[in-house]
Amino acid sequence: MTFSIPAKPLRAVVLGGSGYTGAEVLRFLLPHPAFHVVAVTGESHAGASLGDVFPHLGSPLTLVKMGDVAFDDIDVVFSCLPHAAGQAMMASLPTSCVIVDLSADFRLRDVATYEQWYGPHLAKVLQKEAVYGLSEWYADDIRTARLIANPGCYPTASLLPLIPLLRQGLVDTDIIIDAKSGISGAGRKANVTLLGAERMENFSAYGLGHHRHYPEIMQECQAAAGQSIRLTFTPHLVPMVRGMLATLYVRGGDLGAIQKTLEEAYNDAPFVHVTHKAEHLATKYVSGTNRCHLGAFAGYHKGDVILVSVIDNLGKGAAGQAVQNANIRFGLDPTLGLQTLAAYP
Repeated sequence: MTFSIPAKPLRAVVLGGSGYTGAEVLRFLLPHPAFHVVAVTGESHAGASLGDVFPHLGSPLTLVKMGDVAFDDIDVVFSCLPHAAGQAMMASLPTSCVIVDLSADFRLRDVATYEQWYGPHLAKVLQKEAVYGLSEWYADDIRTARLIANPGCYPTASLLPLIPLLRQGLVDTDIIIDAKSGISGAGRKANVTLLGAERMENFSAYGLGHHRHYPEIMQECQAAAGQSIRLTFTPHLVPMVRGMLATLYVRGGDLGAIQKTLEEAYNDAPFVHVTHKAEHLATKYVSGTNRCHLGAFAGYHKGDVILVSVIDNLGKGAAGQAVQNANIRFGLDPTLGLQTLAAYP
């Protein structure tokens, strides 16, 4: 397929640009050859320059309040607002605006399930237009979508290895996911439990039996399997800033068939690398990128298979995938602006 860069840059707005996810979206967008960022919102930092809030971005753009942005001539809105904070506003945007939403507001197709886990939904009509934005599996839907619901970080790391196997019926539907994340996934807000003194030299499980990403993973696994599944999902915080590693335990699988299926599924996927070398499955090798490294290995008992998947929770788990989805939506090369390699060591 041949791709070209539009002669006229696509006008972009980033909502919630003063958080970690917003900053990461801007890190990819500001040098992007096809998108031109015309406005960045940050309610608590309105009036400050982006370069003052995030010196590493070195941008003279001034953060503004959402009410000061004119959306009539905007091509794409990247919403990095907290859950529920932007629902009503996004429902009021002109239909000419493509929305890439990085919160959980539109990921769950069933509104009742959303309200069970997150609270009242204020944009139920708009929800019907949402397309789940797992880039490698929903590209055809993304190309024509008005609203792209960017997946969560834990679901992205978990679903990339699981979906091809469940679609082919290669594993039992009793799945265990043990996942670890860097603390940046909790956001930039002030929180005593996230202070360095609390998190460094510390490793803990959280959200036991009720993490909000559970229904999202369930939704997509059951869609892939075409039947109900039994899922155990436990997230953990590890004492590092960014990165995510998911270890998944599946049963009833033939290792050779599983490895072959993963290789074939992602043979043409520029950001997913299937490896048979366990030592390559480390967060350091994907840090700051939109890449996912994954692999399948024999378990201790016959038929048991261990899947390992690593991503950057702010990259492929959030901002990188959002830009990848925008590239797909506007007919651009999916890798445009995302060719960054990990910094090592």
